[in-house]
Formats: sequence, structure tokens, C-alpha cells
Amino acid sequence: RMLNLIAPIGHGQRGLIVSPPKAGKTTVLKQIANAISTNYPKVHLMVALIGERPEEVTDMDRSVEAEVIASTFDEPVTAHVRTAEMALARAKRLVECGRDVVILMDSITRLSRAYNLMVTPSGRTLSGGIDPAALYPPKRFYGAARNIEEGGSLTIIATCLVDTGSRMDDVVYEEFKGTGNMELHLSRRLQERRIFPAFDIDRSSTRREELLLGPDITERVWLIRRMFSHMITPPPNGAGMDITNATEAIIQRISRTENNQEFLETLTDEEF
Repeated sequence: RMLNLIAPIGHGQRGLIVSPPKAGKTTVLKQIANAISTNYPKVHLMVALIGERPEEVTDMDRSVEAEVIASTFDEPVTAHVRTAEMALARAKRLVECGRDVVILMDSITRLSRAYNLMVTPSGRTLSGGIDPAALYPPKRFYGAARNIEEGGSLTIIATCLVDTGSRMDDVVYEEFKGTGNMELHLSRRLQERRIFPAFDIDRSSTRREELLLGPDITERVWLIRRMFSHMITPPPNGAGMDITNATEAIIQRISRTENNQEFLETLTDEEF
């Protein structure tokens, strides 16, 4: 419900889940997968796990009703690349047949690392030791997401690691930061306080969200953002709340209602 408000997802979306380690990105992916399979049973759901832990692969396979294509971290880089390219090729063929396909990928960072070891060196090296030529294949994968006018659609939601201590991971995030039309940022501070979902409301958004939500709901969502901004702004112009406390307050308010429509109807401009 919270994702539908702050970063809605539509057919053909190209989304990026930006997450530090241990911020709950795998849990978010599972929740998105289960929501899609429950509410949109005709959508073909695929989960591509690149360089993941074996127990996470097993858990994902048992937790979601989706086609899971995976390579574990102990496999060679050729297996990681083959897994991603096989998933994309299958998704493209389904879209050509008029199907709506969703790929949930974890993660674009590990795929970029794999291509960095695979590609022929270009003679140039970016900060962090990554070859510029290694970034093109992951961009081709990520850029395949689109809504076909007279066919199906391909939606790709990929995770991207940040704050890992690796300069290479930061470079990968910088390269992909402006390429998506939806970004969901996870907060480790919220996760450490066991506040779920651990979404960074201020930094998460969808481009052209009014096309997905409609004008009335969009106005209400902007009201949520103004309310959140007021809560975290220092006095005298705001309430001066900590970001974690402000997020928790909004989550609690959402949980007191049965659905998002009911929650949005409780919001008024007089609150701030």
C-alpha cells in the first residue's frame, strides 16, 4: 500500500530499488512479487537472482509464485551473465506474443561486476576499477523495459547496492541513477529500528506519477509529501521530527485504515 502511494509501478516501468546492505531489499522484492501474482494473475512474473546466496534462492523459489532463474555467488561469472541474458531473452519472446512480463532482478550491481570480469578491456578504467565497456550490457538489460503499443509490456524492477564500502558499487549506482522512471530508496536506519517497510519517503518517487494515479489521488499523494516535509523540517517552520519517527508516524496512520482510499480521505490541508 505504501509503495502504491510514494512510488507506484505500472506496465513497462523501469524501476530501481536502491538499498544499503541489510536494509530488507529481498523482503521488499518478495512482497512485490506476491502482490503482483495475487492482484495480476495474468502477468508472467520472473525473478532473476544474480550472484545470490543459495539459501536466498531456495527461499525465493518457495515463497513466490514466479519463474525463478538464479545463479549463486559461488558460480563463475559466466553463469551470472548467462542467467541474466537467458531471462531477458525469454521475457522478450513473451512480450512479442502480447504478454505482460515483470522481471524482478537482484541485483544490477552484481551483474555489472560480472560483466566487468567478462568484457574485453577497453583500455580505460573508471573510478573503482570498472571498465566503461562493462556498463553497456547491464544498461541494455535494464533499458529493455517498455510498454509496447500493439503488444505486451516488459517491466523490470532491479535492486542496486549502495553504501557497501566499494567505490565500484557507487559508480554503478551513479550510472543507473537517471535511467529509470521509478526509484525506491530503502533506509538502513529504519530497518535497524525494525520499522517496516523501511522506505525513505523523501527520496523515493515515480516520474509522471499522475499518469498512473490520476489527478485526484496525485493531489493527495503530494499532500502526504508536504506533510512529511513539514514533520522533518526544524522549528519554527516545521515539527522538527527525526526522519525515522516521521516515517513511523505515517506508517502507523496508514495501518489504521483498511485501504489507501480511506487513508487519503483522512488527510486535510489543515494538518500543517
